[in-house]
Amino acid sequence: MAKPRVFISSTCFDLGLLRSELRPFISMYGYEPIMSEYSDILYDPRSHTHVSCVNEVVNCDVLVLILGQRFGGAAVDAALECLDFDALAKTSNSSTLFEPGESKFSITQLEVLKAIENGIPIYAFVDEKVYHDHLVYEKNKSNKDVIDKIKFPSIQKNETAKYIFEFINYLGHRVQNNSIAPFARLEDIRNNLTAQWAHLFQRLLFESKERLNEVKRYQDFSERLEDLKTAVLASIATPDTRDIAKAAVQFRHVVTFIWALPMEDHIKVLNEARAWSEVLESAGITDVKVVGAGKGLWNRRAVCLLRVDRAYYEYQYSIRGYERLEDEWNEFVNLKKDVREAISEAFVDDNDRSRLLKLYEGPFEDVVDSEDVQDFGSFVKGSVW
Repeated sequence: MAKPRVFISSTCFDLGLLRSELRPFISMYGYEPIMSEYSDILYDPRSHTHVSCVNEVVNCDVLVLILGQRFGGAAVDAALECLDFDALAKTSNSSTLFEPGESKFSITQLEVLKAIENGIPIYAFVDEKVYHDHLVYEKNKSNKDVIDKIKFPSIQKNETAKYIFEFINYLGHRVQNNSIAPFARLEDIRNNLTAQWAHLFQRLLFESKERLNEVKRYQDFSERLEDLKTAVLASIATPDTRDIAKAAVQFRHVVTFIWALPMEDHIKVLNEARAWSEVLESAGITDVKVVGAGKGLWNRRAVCLLRVDRAYYEYQYSIRGYERLEDEWNEFVNLKKDVREAISEAFVDDNDRSRLLKLYEGPFEDVVDSEDVQDFGSFVKGSVW
């Protein structure tokens, strides 16, 4: 039976006891811990041990990073050649770590960078004393006269402090998977991993269920597709019927969505509105929010469209599906006038529109925890799909 392989990346001499306690914890979940001191890594006699460690990361599913007081052994040149540092620098908004003349990498850091390079999830933990000193470093690093005189008590060798702290900066400013948790004792790490892996498992189950629902919707759509084409072609007598039929299929979702919104004149909006904001305004929609971004009432993310009276509609498909609506609309408004008008009228009696939105009387703020809410635009901008 295949088991998730969990690579434990840290310095060994100062964190040996903690590492030994993590091993049975990971095994308890049925996962396979990969640790250098237990001969879990193949040390190829044809290469340096550092190269072997970096190469083993690629064969793992998860990496757990533990940063303590030691920088560790500086990586050999052969190990450095295993990574694309230019590409890695682009994955974070803090790239001082990679600047010429500033670079110095430990083997532990290379292991983590290799995981990032290969899209392997990372759970990063930093000794809380190191974490505190890192904040002191951040406050003073712009003043070189001051920073060079500061002794960081959490760091074993003060000359390595900069490389440890800039590595923390790099990890914390990545565009994704940038969570860093301070820890004081082993129990902090175990509790964090237990909670995170449980949340991840629940999310995977939910997304699997959602994918099944999406498949059912698409199957239903496919079954009706031929009928839809026939209906459109039969109801429109113009020379451009072929173009209209194709466009009806392409823009069916966004047109049906607009018909699902309550407004005085759907045809006028479909034929005359140019901007997506005009469409929402015609339906009395003032805000679009993503809920489920925090740890409150919602156990999933969803798009909510808020009315002036603070009642709201929950969009029944995915966030990505709503994002595509605006993209489809921007293409739809560029269609020829007669094509646009024909498609607008073709979906007057489409029953699918009742599935798109679910109305809640609200008020929205009384139902949804503020920690669970983000503006749709800022959520999409900060997400990696």
